[in-house]
Amino acid sequence: MFPTFPVYVEQFKKFTDLMEVQGRLIYFDGDENLNQIVTGLRRDIVPFAYNTPKHEVRNGVTYLKTKKAEVPLKIFGEHNLQNMEAARLACRQIGVTDQQFYSVIKDFPGASNRLQRIVETEKAVAFKDFAHSPSKLKATVNAVKSQFPDRQLIACMELHTFSSLTEDFLPQYAGCMEQADVAFVYYNPEVIQHKRLKEIDPEQVKNAFGGNNLEVFTDSAALQAKLRSLNYDNTALLFMTSGNFSGVQLIDFAEELLK
Repeated sequence: MFPTFPVYVEQFKKFTDLMEVQGRLIYFDGDENLNQIVTGLRRDIVPFAYNTPKHEVRNGVTYLKTKKAEVPLKIFGEHNLQNMEAARLACRQIGVTDQQFYSVIKDFPGASNRLQRIVETEKAVAFKDFAHSPSKLKATVNAVKSQFPDRQLIACMELHTFSSLTEDFLPQYAGCMEQADVAFVYYNPEVIQHKRLKEIDPEQVKNAFGGNNLEVFTDSAALQAKLRSLNYDNTALLFMTSGNFSGVQLIDFAEELLK
C-alpha cells in the first residue's frame, strides 16, 4: 500500500495534523519515528505516552505489576501488553479508573488470531497467530519463548502474502525465528503462480531466514506428516499465518497432535 517506509511514516503525521482542537494523542514512546512526530505536534494537542508496563512471567502466567497489587493476565507478549497499556490510558480519558480497568482486563483472553490459545493439555499448549510480517513474526516467536522458557518451542510459519512471497523481500525475515527450537516455513508454489510472482525455491527461503533448525516445505501434506512425527511433551506449538497452510483446520490438527 505504501511504496516506501518514509511514505508510511508520513501517514501518522497526517493523522496528527487532522486531529480536532485540544485532541488527546495516545502514542507508543518506544518508537523513534512516533517520538519525532510528537515533538512537532500542534500546541493544543495533549500527548499521553505509553510503553511496556512492568510485569513478570511465572509458570506460564504473566503478572502485571501495578502500584497496589499484581494482576494475573490471560494475555502475554510485549505487543499485547503495550496494546493493553494504550487501552488503559484511553479508558482513563473517559472516566474509567485504573482499578476498574485491571478488574476487567485480567479476564480478557485476547483478540482472535493474536496469540490465540487453541489447545492446551497438561504437557503442551498450542497457539495460532496472524503474524506474517517480519517484525510481528519475530515478536510472536519471542513472546511464546519468553512465556514458556522451559518448553520446547515448535514454530510453523506460512508465507502467504504478496510481499512475503517476493524474492527481494525475503531477506527481511533474517533471524525472525531464531528463538524457536524447531522451525518450519511453508509456502505453496501455486500461490506464487497465482500472484504472478517470480518463483522462489526452498533453499532461498532457508537462506533468507537463517538457522540450522529451520526446514522449508512446499507441500502441506509433507509438513503435516513431519509435525505428526514429533514428540510434544513439554512443548509450545505455534502456528503463524494469514492463511491456513493450504486447507488445514488448525484447531482440529493441533488437538490431534497434542492428544
